[in-house]
Amino acid sequence: MSIVISGSGLFIPPQSISNDELVNGFNQFVTKFNIENQKAIEAGDVEALKPSSSDFIEKASGIKSRYVMYKDGALDPNIMMPLIPERPDEEVSVQAEMALAAAKQAMKAANKTAQDIDLIIVACSYTQRAYPAIAIEVQKELGCGGWAFDMLVACSSATFGIMNAANAVRGGTAKTVLVISPEWTSPQINFRDRDSHFIFGDVATAVVVEKEETATGNHCFKLLTQKPMTTFSNNIRSNFGHTNRCSEDTMFDADKLFVQQGRKVFKEVLPMVSTLIYEQLAEAGIEAKDLTRLFLHQANINMNTFIAKKILGREPQENEAPIILDEFANTASAGSIIAFHRFHDDMKSGDKAIICSFGAGYSAGCLIIEHV
Repeated sequence: MSIVISGSGLFIPPQSISNDELVNGFNQFVTKFNIENQKAIEAGDVEALKPSSSDFIEKASGIKSRYVMYKDGALDPNIMMPLIPERPDEEVSVQAEMALAAAKQAMKAANKTAQDIDLIIVACSYTQRAYPAIAIEVQKELGCGGWAFDMLVACSSATFGIMNAANAVRGGTAKTVLVISPEWTSPQINFRDRDSHFIFGDVATAVVVEKEETATGNHCFKLLTQKPMTTFSNNIRSNFGHTNRCSEDTMFDADKLFVQQGRKVFKEVLPMVSTLIYEQLAEAGIEAKDLTRLFLHQANINMNTFIAKKILGREPQENEAPIILDEFANTASAGSIIAFHRFHDDMKSGDKAIICSFGAGYSAGCLIIEHV
């Protein structure tokens, strides 16, 4: 049975934050903190905070800006978090709103209506609530039948979601699947942390997965192979959860937001991902020279460059391994799908590519696709 990705969609939030804006707000906070804690700093009881710069951010990550759903508060040295208005339960949630915008684009590209969709998977790093599932809310708003569920696999959620969608179609529990990644990451950013406050941005992506025989989209990509893998690590972690409120002493500690040990991640994840891709290409009987595109996870420019060079054995040519993180920052699982969405229109029948994600867990997922 041939399974294809028959359409894709992208929702871009209404507001953005440049590196200069981010640094200006952060450095105001640093000055304020160091003044307020001057005596403790001089006594050696508290470590003085260091200012940041746009040059540091771009050199460390390749990121120049990021989109966010809510900007107010995030750059205020007295607040340092996005201020998000509460919505009544009767209104569509923020994350469902993001998901719906991307989903409608993907459905249009795939020539599908709500009546065609019988499974919705919301696959992302965070959901704004435990239940009811965001996917079921999206199902209701679109008017789809069938079933829906949320799944969280951090930065590998989108590729794992596509694999689950393909398996559902093969198993007969669905005919046409929407896989949506509404990555609303900004509420989990520690805007007070110099090493991570610049990393993430908000976005939503969506793809339609179905049998090749039912697909009528202009650009359809057959799933040739799929391979997921996980191995446990604490080096990327967020301890936010429903038990936090039960410990008054630690409920606002920094580990309740995104934390990582970046150098360890770089050292450990890159060999894992390179091996995954090598093995999958070998199993499929495909060589790196046969690949037209590498749609890689968009976490860090240095990681992307390393993997692209490792797989190709040379520097990638223009748009061969497209970069979108300069504009979007790290959008968790949506990054590789943004790259796919923006850079697949010129691909021709027979052209092959990989969609690869990796991140917390550790987790990694790789798809080999072919334009049909």
